[in-house]
Amino acid sequence: MNKKLNVSNNKPMITFIYYGLIGFIMEVLWTGLGSFINGDLTMKSTTSIWMFFIYGLAVFLQPLFILLEGLPIVLRGMIYMVLIFSAEYATGYLLERSIGRCPWDYGNGNFSIYGLIRLDYAPVWFVVGIFYEYIYFTII
Repeated sequence: MNKKLNVSNNKPMITFIYYGLIGFIMEVLWTGLGSFINGDLTMKSTTSIWMFFIYGLAVFLQPLFILLEGLPIVLRGMIYMVLIFSAEYATGYLLERSIGRCPWDYGNGNFSIYGLIRLDYAPVWFVVGIFYEYIYFTII
């Protein structure tokens, strides 16, 4: 018998909050680690409240988690990666247009596309997609 907590069927807002909080925590850990790697022993983190809502959008990946179940992990991860890149670009673009700034700015580096996505983050988004899938099947 599957004993996972099932909040996703009747409570999409609660599931949205779970994904948002998980993403928000990942963001704080990621930027704190980046600070540490750059020599800041206080491991100062930065993020934006907007990120909670953006990570919460993972609720829309749930039908894909079910649809892709059983496919090779590499294929699933690549699909999630492309979708996360698309969501990152779209939400960054919409925030730039609506409030005048995107909470993240990747600049004009070699792997940056209009400062909204960084292609060298592909492995990160691959792992995040698989992690959210794992969360869905085991917790949510």
